[in-house]
Amino acid sequence: MAAPEDLEAEGVAPAQEPSLDTATTNTTSTLNESEQNLPVQGETRAESKILEPTTRFSGRQIFYIFGLDGIGAFALSGGVNFAIAYAMYTTQNTVKRPVRLWQLPNTLAGDAAVTIFVQCVITWFVELILLRYDLRHRSVQPIGFISQPTNRWLRLFFFLPRDPAEGVGNPHRKWTFLEFIQQALRGLSFGVVSFLILWPIFMGALTGFGRKEGADYVYHDKWLPQVFKLILGGVLGLLTTPLMAMFWLIKAGWEYKKEEEATPVAAEV
Repeated sequence: MAAPEDLEAEGVAPAQEPSLDTATTNTTSTLNESEQNLPVQGETRAESKILEPTTRFSGRQIFYIFGLDGIGAFALSGGVNFAIAYAMYTTQNTVKRPVRLWQLPNTLAGDAAVTIFVQCVITWFVELILLRYDLRHRSVQPIGFISQPTNRWLRLFFFLPRDPAEGVGNPHRKWTFLEFIQQALRGLSFGVVSFLILWPIFMGALTGFGRKEGADYVYHDKWLPQVFKLILGGVLGLLTTPLMAMFWLIKAGWEYKKEEEATPVAAEV
C-alpha cells in the first residue's frame, strides 16, 4: 500500500474523514425533511382543510351561529319576504280580490303557511352549501363536544347508520336522488315544527289589525301585509337558521373524529 507521502507526490489527495460540522449539517437537513412530512397540529391528517373541533363554544362560533346565521338571517329573510309581499299585494286589483285572512285568492293565512314551509326547505339547502364552504375554507370550527346520539330516530335524522358502532358512515359518498329528497325532508321537518308554533300566533295577532267582515278579516294592500311578511320571515329565519347551522357543525365534528381515528399517527422522530 502506498504511503501518504507517495500519494501526495503523485498528485492524489488522501481521503478525509467528515468533519463534525458536516455531520451536524447533514443531520439537521434530515430532521428538517422529516418535520416537513409530519402533520400540522390542529389539522386532520386525512383532511387538512378542516379545523379541529372545539371542546366548548368559541366566540367565533357564537358570532357565526347567532350573529351571521341569526341576526343576519332575520334581516335577509325579512327583507326578501317584504319585497315579495309588496310585489304580490300592490300589483293586483285588491278591490275585486281584497286581501283577507282566510278566504282565497289573497289569503294571509295561506301565504303564511306556504312561506314557512318553503323558506325552511330553501334555508336548509343554503346552510348546507354555506357550511360546507366555510368549513373547507377554515372560516369556522366544527362543534366537537356533543356525542353522537344512540337513539335510532335521532341517528336517522342526522344521517347516521342505525348501529352506533358504525360511527358516521361514509360522509364523502356522492348523493343520490333519494338522498336529495331526504335532505329536503329534513328542511321540511323544521317547517312542520315552525308551523305548529308560529302560525297560530301570527294568525291570532292578525285578527287585531283587520276589518271584520262576517267570519273573515279584510286588510288594506299596503302596508300591513308587507310588514306582516317581514316579521314572519325574519322571526322564522332567526329561529331556524342557527339550529340548521349547528346541525352541520355538530355533524362535521363527528366526521372529523372519524377521519382522525382512521388515519395512523406518524411516528415521532
